[in-house]
Amino acid sequence: MTNSFKEKLGQGGYGSVFKGKLEDESLVAVKVLNELKGNGEEFINEVGSISKTSHVNIVTLIGFCCEESKKALVYEFMANGSLEKFIFETNNLTDDCQLNCEMLYQIAIGVGRGLEYLHRGCNTRIFHFDIKPHNILLNENFCPKISDFGLAKICPINESVVSMMTARGTIGYIAPEVFCRNIGVVSHKSDVYSYGMMVLEMVGGRKNINVEVDSTSEIYFPYWIYKRLELNQELALRNVVNESEIEKIKKMVLVSLWCIQTNPSHRPTMHRVVEMLEGNVETIQVPPKPFLSSPSTSPHSSPSR
Repeated sequence: MTNSFKEKLGQGGYGSVFKGKLEDESLVAVKVLNELKGNGEEFINEVGSISKTSHVNIVTLIGFCCEESKKALVYEFMANGSLEKFIFETNNLTDDCQLNCEMLYQIAIGVGRGLEYLHRGCNTRIFHFDIKPHNILLNENFCPKISDFGLAKICPINESVVSMMTARGTIGYIAPEVFCRNIGVVSHKSDVYSYGMMVLEMVGGRKNINVEVDSTSEIYFPYWIYKRLELNQELALRNVVNESEIEKIKKMVLVSLWCIQTNPSHRPTMHRVVEMLEGNVETIQVPPKPFLSSPSTSPHSSPSR
């Protein structure tokens, strides 16, 4: 299937992904899990959660293999790979591979719909807990699909709060209540926070925390962009060329800032997020300034994958 694992598509903390081909010539992505990491929990989580889903914005699990310590997952092949490279590695992309404002906007809406489905569209509620650009895959038409359910939690449809012994997620995207329980309960709103941080990175074309910028005020991008909104200044972001694009980018920024509110109860649901993105920018109020971010280091956080 994988031609002796010759073509590697990517690698993460829990395994490597290879390009494969089925007997009917259709392409697939084969995720081979590391033998000694996760003690099988990631494999069980991924199969258990994603097998319950069917949505255009959720990657399709075609099959899996489990033989003693060797475990693999077979997914639909996503021709354009991870969203991450289109945000942070633009210098390595040709002009025709760059994501324009409209494409970013549609990707944000698509991921929002996928999360809305996970939170309220399945027979059970699924909380992803690792939403980030690396885990958003793009097909040949740049339709976004949420992937990597290794940290997901499943709960009954009538429940929205989950209990966790330790924090889970990726530094920079983890909601504050996940690592500091005094802030609030862990729920679907934790995914909302991660989504907001990711969309801000899509808008800014950079990591939200960037120590390499010249100005100290620009190190934490959410603060910088909020300050410009406060002063009613132009957002001065790349690839924005007309009023329609300015409006879409402003909607993405405002919605993201609502999503990363410190208090989970102040964040919108993903249903409301999609409504705001598809609605009129004039109806979206400027949210309070977010004053907490994910920790720069955390002994309980999972490695970036």
